[in-house]
Amino acid sequence: MKSRRIEEIDKNFAVNPSNQDQVEFFNVLDEPFEVYGLPWIKEEKVFNRLPQAVSTRFNQSIRDLAVHTSGARLRFVTDSPFVTLKVTLTSGYDMSHMPRSGISGFDFYVGEKYNRKYVKTIMPEYGVTEYEGTAFAAGGGLQEWLIHFPLYNGVKGLKIGLKPNSALKPAPPYSISKPIVFYGSSITQGGCASRPGNAYPNIISRKLDADIYCLGFSGNAKGEPEMADFISGLDMSLFVMDYDHNAPTAEHLANTHEPFFKVIRSKNPELPVVFVSKPDFDSDVEGNRIRRDII
Repeated sequence: MKSRRIEEIDKNFAVNPSNQDQVEFFNVLDEPFEVYGLPWIKEEKVFNRLPQAVSTRFNQSIRDLAVHTSGARLRFVTDSPFVTLKVTLTSGYDMSHMPRSGISGFDFYVGEKYNRKYVKTIMPEYGVTEYEGTAFAAGGGLQEWLIHFPLYNGVKGLKIGLKPNSALKPAPPYSISKPIVFYGSSITQGGCASRPGNAYPNIISRKLDADIYCLGFSGNAKGEPEMADFISGLDMSLFVMDYDHNAPTAEHLANTHEPFFKVIRSKNPELPVVFVSKPDFDSDVEGNRIRRDII
């Protein structure tokens, strides 16, 4: 007996592919859409967390991870009763310890400022790199949409579909327009969040109505001088320094943490800076006390 797909058994699992005759598609790189968290996307037209001229300074692992769109967000206002997403991803892979919704999914929220409500996560099936899905908004009239991008996958192309002849406007500016910049480990990148909206930088973005820029590099952000130099030149409202978990030893942390901070401070004398120690403190209490004291 042929097994039935879960979508056939429970319609709540269906991703609602669009009826092409009833949807008008737009490229998200065109106005009035605004992609946040990828500061150079308007110039480079590439979904990458590092500008191409800068990425060559770093090792291949960081360059590979920069393709992952953690922290990227799309915002716009429309009166369309639905929003359809049509996306091409860079990979169809899965990980055994993280759900596909967090790796490759897009999270849809509707609402303004401090009242954004989760609507739906749209994600691919296993091994699929091209897919689409539709989210429906409660209520009617003009509403602001926020879409969080995948945490551990890259985006080659993205289109948004709306009901034909719907109004489409830019979203209002964030209350905190200069980005909060996060630098850190896999936890900062979003591992292993159940879905993109649950990565802690994205939660902070919604809570504060703030733009963010996520430089979490899974297993690879280790306080490199090249990264400190790059970050020090960013125009930001706050810097969160959260790479303790990636430092291989307390000695490494001691040799890199203060020098990294001093590079940031030298170019940003008034910038607020938050130091964060690793969260799994109880895994090695004595060792982590030493690391915390260094920080």
